[in-house]
Amino acid sequence: MTGLRVVPTRRHGRERLYVCLPDGANIAWYDRETARVNLLSEDRREDVLAALHPFVTGPVTVGPPPVPSPAELARLSLHPDDDLAPNRPGEALLVAVDRDPAPGPRLRPDPRRRALEAEQTVGEALDALDGAGWHALHSLPLPGGDRIHHLLIGPGGLFAVHALYARRQRVVVADPLVALGRREPQPLLRRLRADASRAAYALTAEVRPALVLVGPARLSVPGPVREVRVLTDADLGGLGRLGGVLKPADVEALHAMARDRRTWQRL
Repeated sequence: MTGLRVVPTRRHGRERLYVCLPDGANIAWYDRETARVNLLSEDRREDVLAALHPFVTGPVTVGPPPVPSPAELARLSLHPDDDLAPNRPGEALLVAVDRDPAPGPRLRPDPRRRALEAEQTVGEALDALDGAGWHALHSLPLPGGDRIHHLLIGPGGLFAVHALYARRQRVVVADPLVALGRREPQPLLRRLRADASRAAYALTAEVRPALVLVGPARLSVPGPVREVRVLTDADLGGLGRLGGVLKPADVEALHAMARDRRTWQRL
């Protein structure tokens, strides 16, 4: 008996099997996606392989962990308070509603909850693209109290995504105006372009703005829209099929930079 335990974990769509000593310390892990056994202790090589034998199929590479990339080193050195990656979709609205709930009965629903529903719907769809090489960050704070609802980073480039609740409403997008139902049109596209420009400045990379309408009854775009990609939540899967803009290493480097709160404080 080796006394080693195998503990399976799954994070960001990747499965790993950690090999632990009786006291819980890790001495190796097996990454199924890369078919590699990473050893932290070469003298326990045979014991580790024996413990993993029931879980391994086919040939594997065995050796010390690969040298961390600059993006991985940046992530490891990032203080938890400055790491924006754990933000949930609609994080800022969740905090605001929790701190200041709507008082008493209302004739109309709290508009913050509709906005929150939109951000959560879009955020969940963007998170689902993780397995295709994309990363999504949510509720990125900008100086002055503004924020970017979602930042999507992947093979097809970077997108500053704005979610807008439009459930069962007719939407007309006439650059730069966006009209929901019978409401007065607002120059929302102008704001989206400005947010994308600020993100591009912070990340020193091109960031394209995108407006995602959640649940519209009808979407009308009577004329060309400059720069801004206009989508519904049902179209978000198409973003995951874009490619040819960023290499995997560039995606990881930009994700490491974007998840750091200090990147946005410099604007």
